[in-house]
Amino acid sequence: MPMARRLLFRSSMWEVARPRTPLTEGHFMVRLSDPATPFTEDSAADWLLCYSAARAALHEVLHSSLCTVMFPFRWHPLGSAIGEPAAESSTPGFHLFARWAGESTTPGGQLALPAHRRRAAGPFDDLDASLRAVLQRTAAARLAAARRPESRQDVSWVSRLGDAAHHRVLVPEPGAGTVSQLTPSSLLSLAAALEELPTGDRVTGYSCVMTEAAGSERRLELHALGRSAGEERNPLESLENLPEVSRALL
Repeated sequence: MPMARRLLFRSSMWEVARPRTPLTEGHFMVRLSDPATPFTEDSAADWLLCYSAARAALHEVLHSSLCTVMFPFRWHPLGSAIGEPAAESSTPGFHLFARWAGESTTPGGQLALPAHRRRAAGPFDDLDASLRAVLQRTAAARLAAARRPESRQDVSWVSRLGDAAHHRVLVPEPGAGTVSQLTPSSLLSLAAALEELPTGDRVTGYSCVMTEAAGSERRLELHALGRSAGEERNPLESLENLPEVSRALL
C-alpha cells in the first residue's frame, strides 16, 4: 500500500521527499512546497540546492553514480501510467531515480508495470534517517558555498527532433554533464525551451525524461515526448529502446 509522503529536507521553496509510492530505494521527489510559487531565478536556485543536496546524499549513502529525472509538462499521467510515475497531486514535482551498482529493483522494471500493479518498495526507515542527516549537512554546505563567486557556466537549450513522432530532444549548449553543473539561469532557459515545444496535432503536453551519460562521455539530454489523452499508443513504451534511456532506467 502507498505510504504517506515522507519529508527528508525542506528548503525555502522546494522540498526533497519520498513519494507516496516509492518504486525503488533510490526514488525521491523534488517537490514545490507552495504550488503558487512562480519559477524565477530564486526558485530555480532553490531547486538546484535541493537537487544537488539530494544527489550528494545519494552518492554518500547509496554510492549512486547516475540519476534520472522524470516529470510531466502540461500533462497529467493517466490510467496505468506505463513508463512514468503515477500522478500524486497537482503540485509541481520532479521524480529522481538514483542508480548504483547492486540495486535490487530498477526504475524501468517498476515503470513497465501498470500503476495499480506496482508495489511500494520499503520501508526505508534507517536509510531515510541517514539520507535526512546528510541532506541537512550537504544543503548547509552548499548554501555557504553559494555566497562565494560562481564558476559554473550558463547554457542555453537547443531543441532537435528525436527518433519518433512528437519526440523532441533538448540539449544544453555549451554541453553539460550533470544537472548539478547548471546555473539558475540555465534552468530558466530550459523552462523557456519547454514552453516553446509545439502543441496541437494531437499533442497537449509532454512526458519528460532527463538522462546523464556515464563515464568520460558525460552528457545531459532531456527527452520530451508529446502526449494526449486520445493517443493511439504510449510513446514511453518505445523510449526505453534508446541506449541513453535504457542505461538510465533499466
